[in-house]
Amino acid sequence: MTTARSAEKAPKVDFKLEVVVIPVSDVDRAKNFYASLGWRLDADFVVGDSFRGIQFTPPGSPSSIHFGKGITSAAPGSASGLYLVVSDIEAARVDLIGRGVEVSEIFHRTGPGQPPVSGRDSERRSYFSYATFSDPDGNTWLLQEVTTRFPGRVDAGATTFTSVADLASAFRRAEAAHGDYEKQLGHRDEDWPIWYAEYMIREQSGEAMPS
Repeated sequence: MTTARSAEKAPKVDFKLEVVVIPVSDVDRAKNFYASLGWRLDADFVVGDSFRGIQFTPPGSPSSIHFGKGITSAAPGSASGLYLVVSDIEAARVDLIGRGVEVSEIFHRTGPGQPPVSGRDSERRSYFSYATFSDPDGNTWLLQEVTTRFPGRVDAGATTFTSVADLASAFRRAEAAHGDYEKQLGHRDEDWPIWYAEYMIREQSGEAMPS
């Protein structure tokens, strides 16, 4: 629960998660794997014989991963449950398989802490559908389908779409919802661009459209 007191204590400076470190045993093998995913290679720094740092960024992600030599003392393959949020889990799975990655079947959970159930969530609810894959060292990644954020998890004043794919997917959902809206209206909505824009912003910030 947010209180006036806790709001007063909110940080005055943005703290943006920039990088997550992934422990690997074979740096070049890991580099080839993450490059094969289509992730952007941002850096590959070598300092003598004791240090090498590589950075990759997933498509549309504001955060990156680091791995290399002299980066971490964690055991290779010990990173687990690294979340990758996607707007269409079936399309994401097909993309990864097409790149030669072994991806689990899609599964869903009926609620937090509940056991996995085979198949995509039948109601296509945001946050409920998943799939997993691993890198060559065994670091595990969890794909999670998110189309609508829970209320309060997105700053509506700073709503953004981080990739063409995410924006296109949002347009498709807005188109489907607007079709239902026009059926209720009983005529063509001349202000559809405004409706689309409001729907897409509200969807991302977890707010419902006014009835």
